[in-house]
Amino acid sequence: MSAPALTHRRAVGLMVCATLLWSIAGVVTRHLSPELQRVGRFEITFWRSFFAACFVGVYLLFWRHGGLRAVATGGWPGVISGLCWATMYSAFMLALTLTTTANTLVVLSVGPLVAALLARLVLGTRIGLRTWAAIIAALFGMAWMFARDAAGLGATHLAGMMIAFAVPLAAAINLVTLQRARVRVDFIPAVFLGAVLSALAMLPFAVPLQSGPRDITLLALLGFFQLGLPCMFLVVVARNLPAHEVALLALLEVVFGTLWAWLGAGETPSRATLSGGAIVLGALAVNELAATRREATSNAAA
Repeated sequence: MSAPALTHRRAVGLMVCATLLWSIAGVVTRHLSPELQRVGRFEITFWRSFFAACFVGVYLLFWRHGGLRAVATGGWPGVISGLCWATMYSAFMLALTLTTTANTLVVLSVGPLVAALLARLVLGTRIGLRTWAAIIAALFGMAWMFARDAAGLGATHLAGMMIAFAVPLAAAINLVTLQRARVRVDFIPAVFLGAVLSALAMLPFAVPLQSGPRDITLLALLGFFQLGLPCMFLVVVARNLPAHEVALLALLEVVFGTLWAWLGAGETPSRATLSGGAIVLGALAVNELAATRREATSNAAA
């Protein structure tokens, strides 16, 4: 997959496709065997990362010059990105073993804020008032979506939420790394490296493996199309959109995931979820429409 220069509209469209693919995780997981869902989170994470590594590895072998040797050409930026991918792949599932989904998702919703602050600090990216307003509105919408379901915080829940915070932090570091070295480094091999590292980290906790053929098929679907492909999309998008905007758009994953769980697993969303999701969507829509209009005006003036 090359990394062509995209218009703002096409980059946003590709990012929306990525979030749609990421968002199938919940509904697909609900169709795994009950026993695997109950005690197999490490195994689910292992197989998902393993199949993501297979997907990206096959792409590198047959469609990318240099094959798997390209993993060694990324230098320190490639290593940092790979470690970030591995952290994101693994930390979410680990957090879910210690705290509720609601608590985890509330922590993940700080992603745009962390990305904006880190991009400002490292890259000197200026964040407009419109974007800050969208970030704050989206944070409010996410908190509203899950406030009624959030569990009381004990030591175990606090530990889970601390682990969950590794996801937006790693995502922000990854996005800033991608943008800082995007001209000279191919980061798709880093997606492969991250999947390999995640699978290796989870394997000791996953054995003995207990997935049946049906579970393996569903987990391969997750690895190929819920992790491997959309993360490759993200590498392309990060060359064309600022880190804070990518992180803001990534919140669509939660909104879409709620929709899929409703349609595919019978999990009817509450009124708080629907109203909070509407706030998130509205904030994203206003921000992206304004950005697209600004791009069109700039092109017309040129």
